[in-house]
Amino acid sequence: MSVILAIESSCDDTSVAICNNGKITANVIANQTIHQNYGGVIPELASRVHQQNIVPAVQQALIDAKVTKQDVKAVAFTRGPGLLGSLLVGVSFAKSFALALNVPLISVNHMHAHILAHFIDDPKPNFPFLCLTVSGGHTQIVLVKDYFDMEIVGETLDDAAGEAFDKTAKILQLPYPGGPLIDKHAQLGNPHAFKFAVPQIPDLNFSFSGFKTSILYFIRKQEKENPNFIAENLNDICASVQYSIIQILMNKLKKAAQQYDINEIAIAGGVSANSGLRNTLQQLAVELGWKVYIPAFQYCTDNAGMIAIAGYHKYLKNDFVGQEVSPMARMEF
Repeated sequence: MSVILAIESSCDDTSVAICNNGKITANVIANQTIHQNYGGVIPELASRVHQQNIVPAVQQALIDAKVTKQDVKAVAFTRGPGLLGSLLVGVSFAKSFALALNVPLISVNHMHAHILAHFIDDPKPNFPFLCLTVSGGHTQIVLVKDYFDMEIVGETLDDAAGEAFDKTAKILQLPYPGGPLIDKHAQLGNPHAFKFAVPQIPDLNFSFSGFKTSILYFIRKQEKENPNFIAENLNDICASVQYSIIQILMNKLKKAAQQYDINEIAIAGGVSANSGLRNTLQQLAVELGWKVYIPAFQYCTDNAGMIAIAGYHKYLKNDFVGQEVSPMARMEF
């Protein structure tokens, strides 16, 4: 029995998972609501709440998986990228826990884990495949040749798609986190009601800074003419913004699939929970003959389940780190 305990603390969610012989048997996520008061994640507050949540989350994960700490054979943890203070809590706990049990440590790259989340449940993608990884901090197209052989073939030059969702929500005065609310309102609106500037970026790279600016200027202009513009058109605005972001992402993904002659396509990261993105990808699968892979919702956002499955495959290779390991806010892919 190869029981691996995994810890994810890269941002504002404390998560602990158990992987038993390659199967996720527990995936506990403790959300932080305090950031809703500030319209975004406050790093210092996040690290403090991680300290409060991590022990109860570990206890609950062991209970859910029906194992004890003596059954744990290795401890996997997110080393980066992420908020340094948040990472420090998870890394420090993982080191202490592993030292107390005299078991090895497994360092996991957060973005690498998002991709390997596809190997938690069936169906699993076949190598090689392309993975569009979209979150609040990252937008990447990754050519995945093996569990540990991955190449970023396209990425954002500035802001990420998730940030475009969040900043739009803030402009629309929606409460944090705003991305899921845009998705909710978009389902009730007309995606073609308004048009926004689409960035013309060469190759397979992305840019969302100009897109965010175009939305801001559009809203300001409309509110000068009609102070109630947002309230009267909220659903259509959200639908149009979401449609534009998805088109930007899909245009690059289609180009990558053609360039590398690959029809095994996956999405990962927090934004992969967006219903519009998931539906559009399924439509393209029918149109273009793609085999599409989308993780279950609980494995899209930050979670320790994906850290656990990545840790499991590293465990099989005896890929361990020592007690001198430290967190990295900008860990290389």
